Amino acid sequence: MVDAARARKLADRIQQIVAEMLERRIKDPRLGFVTVTDTRITNDLRDATVYYTVYGSDGERAETAAALESAKGVIRSEVGRKTGVRHTPSITFVMDSLMENAAHIDDLLAKARAKDAEVARAAQGATPAGEANPYREAAADEDGEDDLGGRDAAEGGEDGRTGRPSS
Repeated sequence: MVDAARARKLADRIQQIVAEMLERRIKDPRLGFVTVTDTRITNDLRDATVYYTVYGSDGERAETAAALESAKGVIRSEVGRKTGVRHTPSITFVMDSLMENAAHIDDLLAKARAKDAEVARAAQGATPAGEANPYREAAADEDGEDDLGGRDAAEGGEDGRTGRPSS
C-alpha cells in the first residue's frame, strides 16, 4: 500500500494532465465542453477514476463519453510519461452528476422558499389561538396575599425554614 498523501498528489497530477490533454491535444470533434471535476486513484496506484462534466444535451454527453473512451490510450500514455511512475494506472472516465445534483438542490430550495412564503402570507393576519400570555402568573389578591396561601415565596417549608420541608 502507498501513502495516502502520495496517492492524493498523484491523483491531482493525473487530473491536471488529463485536463490539459483535453484542452490542447485531443482534437476529437465529438468532444464537447468538458470539465474534469475530480480524480481518484486506488491505494495500489493501479486504477485511476477521472470524473468529468459536460455542458450540453444528453446526446452531446454520450458523444463526449465515446470520444473520451477512444482517447483513453493516448491519455494514459501521456499520464505515464509525465508522472514517471513504474506502473501507469489504468484510467476510467465517469460522468460526474454534480450539475444534475446542483439543479435538483436548487429546485428543492425554490420549493422550500415558495412554501415559506405561503406560510408567511397565511400568518400575516393570524392571531394566537389562546390567551395573549399563555403562562400562569402569581396574581396578588386585593388584601396583598398571593396565590401561595399567604406565605412568602422565600419561606418555602412548613416549619418556616427556607428550602427544607418539614419532617
